[in-house]
This record gives sequence, C-alpha cells and structure tokens, in this order.
Amino acid sequence: MAALKQVCESQPFGRNLLKNPSPYGLTHKTPPPEVELSDVPPQGPPCFQAEGNYTDWTTRVERLPLDRSRIPQGAAVCGLPEYSWFTLEQRVDLKAEGICDELLDKSQPDIEIQDWYEESQVHEHIYQLHVKLLTADGQTVISEHHVEPTEDRSNYEHIWKEVSHVFTGYGPGVRYVLFSHRVKNMFLNEFFPTLVTDSSVTVKNTKFK
Repeated sequence: MAALKQVCESQPFGRNLLKNPSPYGLTHKTPPPEVELSDVPPQGPPCFQAEGNYTDWTTRVERLPLDRSRIPQGAAVCGLPEYSWFTLEQRVDLKAEGICDELLDKSQPDIEIQDWYEESQVHEHIYQLHVKLLTADGQTVISEHHVEPTEDRSNYEHIWKEVSHVFTGYGPGVRYVLFSHRVKNMFLNEFFPTLVTDSSVTVKNTKFK
C-alpha cells in the first residue's frame, strides 16, 4: 500500500478531473443571470443552445415535439413554446489522470460527483444527470447514478441547485467515469436557457490518510 501511495498520491486526488467545468463562465457562488428580453423579438430561426465555451465537452441537441394537447379545437395560436434537451458529456480516464489500476481495484477510493443547475422555471423537468463508472473497454458499466428532479414551479427563486453523489465500494475494474448532464431549454419568440456550472468529478484520498 505504501508503494501505491507513493506512485499514485498528490496529483489525482482532491482535484476536479473534469476539464472546463463551467462552460458559461459562471459560478454557483453568484446568482444566475437574468434573461434580458429584447424590445423587438429577434428575427431568424429558433435557438436551441446557450452561447458558451464547450471545449472538452461532447454536446448534442434534441428538439422535442410541440405540445398541442392543451389547445382547444378551433383556437387560433400565435406561437407555442419549443423545448429542447441540450446534453454535455465528458469521459474521465482515471489512469491517464494518474490513478493506477491496482489502487482502483484494491482500495476503490471514493469518487465524488457534484453539479449545479439553474432553476430556470422553463418546465417542471429541466435537468438530468447520468454518471457511469466504466471498465477498460469504455462500455461496460460497473456502477451508475441517475438524477431527474421535478421542479416546483409555484415557488420561483431563480437560484443554483446542487446535485451530488459519492460512489463507494463499487468493485474492481473501474477505469473511466462518464459524466453526462442535460438541461431543458425553451424558445418562444426569444431563447430561455437552463444553465449549469461548477461540474466536478473528484477522487478522494481519505482512505490513505
């Protein structure tokens, strides 16, 4: 164990292993920005993702079908909200970050996940988190955690909401952490996003102190 500690200590432990954890340049320590509405609605096609720096993230947009279920028959409709899911995904190679296989298999250090999302109120379901611990083939799942909260739209606070989880005792074979979260955005004449910030994957060294 002393040899493992000497080889694997310091750099990997206690730091965020995600690259570019705040793609919108924001922090949960200050309130989310308010949407600034234009005097005249912008022209052009709908927008489905917020402006940001998505370096190191794999992103994708999923446009959702228009919901016409609550429109009375024969009613004239000027516009309907267009919803979309925007996914940001990143895979952490634990060995490349300096955590050796033997330590992962025998000691199984805690892996802590943390994320913050904006209470945007664009919908009752605006955020999802899915984290997987993967084997060396990058496909086989050893353990996973999924979060899909339901928002109380009757109580608007416009704050950052924290999501966290700790993987413990997950078993041997873990080599990657796949971190994937997605947010729901809305377009109705203007763009109303749901933002995320300060995402993190941290391997703890508490077992070696």
